[in-house]
Amino acid sequence: MARITAGVGCSHVPLLGVAHDQGKDRDAYFAPIFEGFDWTREWEKQEKPDVVILVYNDHASAFDMKIIPTFAIGCGESYKPADEGWGPRPVPDVPGHPDLAWHVAQSLILDEFDMTIINEMEVDHGLTVPLTMMFGDVAEWPVKVIPLAVNVVTYPPPSGNRCWALGEAIARAVASFPEDLNVQVWGTGGMSHQLQGPRAGLINKEWDNDFLDGLVGDTDRLRRVPHIEYLRETGSEGIEMVMWLIMRGALGKRTTAIHRHYHVPCSNTAIGHIVLRPDNGESLDTRGGSAASDAPLTA
Repeated sequence: MARITAGVGCSHVPLLGVAHDQGKDRDAYFAPIFEGFDWTREWEKQEKPDVVILVYNDHASAFDMKIIPTFAIGCGESYKPADEGWGPRPVPDVPGHPDLAWHVAQSLILDEFDMTIINEMEVDHGLTVPLTMMFGDVAEWPVKVIPLAVNVVTYPPPSGNRCWALGEAIARAVASFPEDLNVQVWGTGGMSHQLQGPRAGLINKEWDNDFLDGLVGDTDRLRRVPHIEYLRETGSEGIEMVMWLIMRGALGKRTTAIHRHYHVPCSNTAIGHIVLRPDNGESLDTRGGSAASDAPLTA
């Protein structure tokens, strides 16, 4: 059967895509950011995931005020990079996995989640930047991708509890798929940042790192953090972090962190990144993955 072997949390700041595309990722400003993903790129080469369920938010590329799905799952064959105003990113088209995507969609809907099914859409930096951070320059992406778009742009976004529960339902869906697949779930967006108004540039390092701490172990306290706390402590765009809770919910009761990276600043945001294993008491070293002792945690 298919199995979820890891979860990845990752900021998706558009500037990182620009820096990479212009060959500036090892410049003095960007090097400390990208170096935090070097470990993960090597790890992904060992892991060789078949499919990534990539949780992200669209930035008015595929959706606008005419239609605002709370949760939308891509079931198409492939997805082209979106033109976000300066032309599409020079990265490969994103290959989908329709068989698993339709299975997950069916399972989620029968599990009483009202999913919007998308067969054609373009994907913006919310999805392509994490792929770049994990895989670098490639002629084609080495993994199939199931996009899962979450509304965190227009009020009301889903609660942290609903996102965590969706992750749990995704885990049930993947486990019931008969094909032998190595599946990862990625939660993207955040961390603390505000792009406008008197608090533009807000970054809360203490809160961000406490959030990263809350993804590890057997605590589920993050699923009960209210929207107002995200707004107060992390800025108007910090609500993107609820998407990481879908990833965390999909990993089961307990997790172990095998890599962690946090850096300020990147543009006017904080960069967060974490790699988690589901910890069910068995060996965590699947497909050559590193044990926790191989990856010192840094924040």
